[in-house]
Amino acid sequence: MANVLIHATVTLDGYMADPDDGVDWMFDVDAGDEDTALVNRIVGEIGAVVGGANRTRTIEDGEEPYGGLPGVPVYLMTHEAQEPVVKDGVTYTFVVDDIAGAVDMAMADAGDKTVSLLGGKISRQCLQRGLVDEIQLHVVPILLGDGISLFEGLGQRVNLELMENASYGNGGVHLRYRVLR
Repeated sequence: MANVLIHATVTLDGYMADPDDGVDWMFDVDAGDEDTALVNRIVGEIGAVVGGANRTRTIEDGEEPYGGLPGVPVYLMTHEAQEPVVKDGVTYTFVVDDIAGAVDMAMADAGDKTVSLLGGKISRQCLQRGLVDEIQLHVVPILLGDGISLFEGLGQRVNLELMENASYGNGGVHLRYRVLR
């Protein structure tokens, strides 16, 4: 059965994007070979993705999750029904207001691989519903001072157990936690 994973890169002050939803700051940190290998291992474990949808930005403007990870189905949460879109071998299925249903469909597709949750709102909703098994954070040595927080507004306590940690030459830290229930 698939594991459900929140997978995000955040700044040291906990932001996943700047106030304008930009992530250009991620490119200001040089990833070493060890960082790249760790991220590639995690991405290789992904069997499906659940994220938020802004159809234009997500698909047409080239902001596909993981750059359109080939063959991995993507479920995008939306408030309006839309037909699935196939682009570069990836099927984007739009799910209207049913996060648990989207996770269930993604888990069925992922098999024994991981379902990756992308975005703060999606991650918080899944944590609140008890759907998350693990959290993998790549913490970069940058303070934005303001922006979009991954966990702000969660509104509840979630206990975690550290499963894995690593740090390499660029000052970034990789943390993987199990969500305790």
